[in-house]
Amino acid sequence: MLRITLAQLNLTVGDIEGNVARMVAAAQQAAREQADLIVFSELSLCGYYPGDLLEESAFLQRIDAGMAALQQASAALPQLHWVVGAPTPTQGPGKKLHNSLLVLQGGAVRLQYAKQLLPTYNIFDERRHFEPGPDVAKVLRIGNAQVGLLVCEDGWNDHGADYATNPFERLRDAAPDLVVSINASPSHLGKREQRHQIFAGASRRHGLPVLYVNQVGGHDQLVYDGASFAAEPDAGVVFEAARFVEDVRTLQFDNGHFRTADGAAPAPVPAEGIPTMEFYRQQIVLGLKDYARRCGFTQVVVGSSGGIDSALTLALAAQALGPDNVVGVTMPSRYSSSGSVDDSAQLCQNLGVRLHTHPIAELVAGYAQQFEASFGQPLAGLPLENLQARIRGTVLMEYSNAFGHLLLTTGNKSEIAVGYCTLYGDTNGGLGLIGDLYKTEVFALSRHVNAHAGRELIPQAIIDKEPSAELAPGQRDVDSLPPYPVLDEVLKLVIEGERLSTPEHAAARAFVAQLESDEAGRALVQRVRSMVARNEYKRRQAPPIVRVRPRAFGSGRQMPIAARYV
Repeated sequence: MLRITLAQLNLTVGDIEGNVARMVAAAQQAAREQADLIVFSELSLCGYYPGDLLEESAFLQRIDAGMAALQQASAALPQLHWVVGAPTPTQGPGKKLHNSLLVLQGGAVRLQYAKQLLPTYNIFDERRHFEPGPDVAKVLRIGNAQVGLLVCEDGWNDHGADYATNPFERLRDAAPDLVVSINASPSHLGKREQRHQIFAGASRRHGLPVLYVNQVGGHDQLVYDGASFAAEPDAGVVFEAARFVEDVRTLQFDNGHFRTADGAAPAPVPAEGIPTMEFYRQQIVLGLKDYARRCGFTQVVVGSSGGIDSALTLALAAQALGPDNVVGVTMPSRYSSSGSVDDSAQLCQNLGVRLHTHPIAELVAGYAQQFEASFGQPLAGLPLENLQARIRGTVLMEYSNAFGHLLLTTGNKSEIAVGYCTLYGDTNGGLGLIGDLYKTEVFALSRHVNAHAGRELIPQAIIDKEPSAELAPGQRDVDSLPPYPVLDEVLKLVIEGERLSTPEHAAARAFVAQLESDEAGRALVQRVRSMVARNEYKRRQAPPIVRVRPRAFGSGRQMPIAARYV
């Protein structure tokens, strides 16, 4: 029998000393629980993903010091084997580093394995920094078990379609009793089920039990949900760790089966994860919580327009940081309805959030007057509308500078996609919480937030209100855009759907195909494609957003600005 502790930790990129401390604490717990083996996540020593920090000599020296500290700690727990992830130097031509898995025991490195398949797609860019490892399998006897070892992507090519080599097949030929895979697998809608499908399928095909250990926590745009799991060839996924929180858990492995630390059968694992809207809520809350903490912010500020986007942003921020650490600012202009101001007040009262009022009508009038005096032309139309947004953005940045709050931008994916936002205005901020949610999803998540709370946090008046920027008399979003239920389906195809095969994207393809069956529909789709293309320059300058869908704006969708698309 082998006792294994999986250490699903919230590690910080670059915080070598802090990561070592968390890993040592988990190892000490594992030792108390009489574990033979503790498994950490991919690049656990430095956190995933360090990017071009890997090119800095001082950073690499700190990694060396951290590895020495781990080896020293392992010497103090000589019965325990540690599976850790870290960059290690290469020999010969190519990149100077491997993305490696190391097994420490008694102060020494017992085994080292270099990741073979380096993802360079979507949000991944590992080939920029790492050299692929050799096509070899690594197996180590621990106690009475032969343990085979993989690093993340090495286990994702068992279908053989993405790479010429399949490390899982090579490992099967080495005949281990158990496969341990260390991972840094970012979360998005449907990702948990995809992991289960791929690794439980590999477990079944090769007749090998699999222990999959993931990290947890938010890093810039990405959120890692943990959800580490164990799979058996006949039973599929038989154990799952918690999602969106740290979880250090000891399991027994005996005769090809996983049991809890006390020998009981693990609780059944549901095939489906949490519902979509609850997934969005938890992912965004953790993303903000860790982004603010790692960047040194304790409080945030949000421009409260009385609309659905700012309302949802405020509600999620209050859940992530506590209402006492969230501030709303309402900035009425001559075009703001009294209902919007009242709705902002009711929203912040429901949330327990402070609301400040900063009217901008006089500022707008002063700008307009000086513009005409300087340039001989009245300020009207789109320039006047954008001026209001930019004044609001400036006020919010003033507040952020004066009081030290992180400014949260409030744009949704639909608006960001087609450029229905003002650069240096409502795009100002340090992080966007709902920038990967389509507008229809913003409404759905707002309703879910109320249902989850068991009361009306976001006033129904805001949810029922027709979307409007309120920058001109009688302005409505549908005056400039197709209705959101139509726009969102087209955007799902344009931004994500041509690459993905989920039922959602199949439905979007069918919807657009029907739309394009007549001339007016074809013109609408072409118009949307053109709007997406010509607004790349805005997205390039926008703040990072918390990623919740398979293909988000930012590093996951890299498009040129000065290009001809259509």
